[in-house]
Amino acid sequence: MHSYIVCKYNTRKDDIRFFHSDAEDRPYLQFDVLARELSEQGLTLSFAMNGGMYHDDRSPVGFYRDPLGDRAQVNTNDGPGNFHLKPNGVFWLMDDRAGISESQAYLASDLDPVYATQSGPMLVLNGQLHPGLNPEGTSRRRRNGVGVDAIGEEVYFVISDDAVSFHDFATLFRDALETPDALYLDGQVSRLYAPALRRNEAGADLGPIVGVVD
Repeated sequence: MHSYIVCKYNTRKDDIRFFHSDAEDRPYLQFDVLARELSEQGLTLSFAMNGGMYHDDRSPVGFYRDPLGDRAQVNTNDGPGNFHLKPNGVFWLMDDRAGISESQAYLASDLDPVYATQSGPMLVLNGQLHPGLNPEGTSRRRRNGVGVDAIGEEVYFVISDDAVSFHDFATLFRDALETPDALYLDGQVSRLYAPALRRNEAGADLGPIVGVVD
């Protein structure tokens, strides 16, 4: 049996945001830096985790948007690595609702979210596991991802406490959390900030961060 931490938030009640850089374009890189800046604004960071894949300079590999603007466009290129294990997708927030859209479907939509981050692969798409996830796969890592319920109100952020396969991780979203859509965020740098759980995991500098603010 594997162990997971599941943090559930409601888009109508909770202030979910994405973060990358401050107003002077300095990447936050670490949870503590972000928490300190929010504290100076009279706000509290109650939850955070890495929010998508990034290049060596910490710029996003795929589409990323927050109120400071877009940092990259939707990436539909072919290539190596998990991000390009298509279908990949975009996790977005707008009008008190959330969603995860397959990347090509996102481009074809009229969505204009306040926040968005692209990553890959999709773990669950329309209630089905990603077809490329092998039940016998031998790749095991600590992993984190996000799932959204069918009406775009409940958002589940999940991180494994031990090394798991893609298939096992995706199955958790489909079968236990019953999210029709779920997106992988990363495995190499999966980390959690949750003071209520006494978690503030340090590590390599991050790119995009997803958080909840009080």
